[in-house]
Amino acid sequence: MLQTLILILLFAGALFYLGRMAWRSFKSQQSCSTGCGKCAEAHDRFSKVPVKP
Repeated sequence: MLQTLILILLFAGALFYLGRMAWRSFKSQQSCSTGCGKCAEAHDRFSKVPVKP
C-alpha cells in the first residue's frame, strides 16, 4: 500500500513537472523554450548594436 502511494506521488510530480515545462514553452513569446527570459534580454541587447556593412 505504501509503495503504491509513493509511486503515485512520484508519477504525479513528474506529470506536474512536464506540464509546467510545456506551459512555460507555450507561454513565452520572445524567449526560448526554457522560460528563463535570458534569450529575450540577449536579443534586445544585440538588436541595438550597429552593424557595419
